[in-house]
Amino acid sequence: MTDLQFGFSLTPTIDIALHHDLVHAAEEGGLDLVGIQDHPYAPTLLDTFSLMAALLVRTKRLRFFPDVTNLPLRQPAVLANTAASLDLLSGGRFELGIGAGGYWDAISRLGVPRLTTAQALDAMEEAMSVLRALWQQDGIVRLKGDYHSVEGVPAGPAPAHPINIWIGAQGPRSLRLTGRIGDGWAAPIPSYLPYEKWAGANAVIDAAATAAGRDPADVLRISQLVGTVTDHRGDAEARTGSAPVRGTPDQWARLIARLATEQPYRAFVFWPEVQSVEQIERFAREVVPAARRLVEKTEPAS
Repeated sequence: MTDLQFGFSLTPTIDIALHHDLVHAAEEGGLDLVGIQDHPYAPTLLDTFSLMAALLVRTKRLRFFPDVTNLPLRQPAVLANTAASLDLLSGGRFELGIGAGGYWDAISRLGVPRLTTAQALDAMEEAMSVLRALWQQDGIVRLKGDYHSVEGVPAGPAPAHPINIWIGAQGPRSLRLTGRIGDGWAAPIPSYLPYEKWAGANAVIDAAATAAGRDPADVLRISQLVGTVTDHRGDAEARTGSAPVRGTPDQWARLIARLATEQPYRAFVFWPEVQSVEQIERFAREVVPAARRLVEKTEPAS
């Protein structure tokens, strides 16, 4: 299906040569997306946005997104400029995944005041308003919030394309926020949100989008699947629990096809248990084409 998107998640270690090889394999294999985790408090990891800039320069087609931005450590007015700059430099190949903040012990050690979950979600909603206002072509932005404010700031630079904001939502309130104002849901990996909760989470997003007068289909659902593509059949049902998916390309394809037909997922991001070119190539060249064929057989022609 032409509207399905596929990608992989990259952990920004200091093995820069490996990142170049992984991204090259993804682009050559026809993948669409690369998500890069964002953990600014981790001294063993590179800065996500710096790495993304370097990789965007070396690619022509892949779209990149932080998976997801640690918003408490990324001031939104500055983040707006960074995001627009990356989009302009890449010819419109940047999207923005954001999260309200999960590791508050690590975040607060960097001098950021600890917020409750409710406060962090309020702050994220304010930040989204700041981002979208500053991405306009022109005008003066004045927004007053409890956590984020801008006072008479000129808008711009405008990005090369309308940047999507994909929210890494987990709890009911953040899921409702996603349905109400998000462009997409970067679903948490199953260790944070077990498989059996995925359908219910999608239903919450659907209901919130409908209540806000939106078409739920306008909220892109991104399934993030941790696992390994193997030569031998394994456990690839992914119906309950949080165990990684380990199975043959055919098993992976059937899982993706089920998620694309039984639930509203339209994008699938592969999180390899071990980052290797071999795993990216197998996902791109063996899993993705088979999944597309299965979905085409299942979904009615439009």
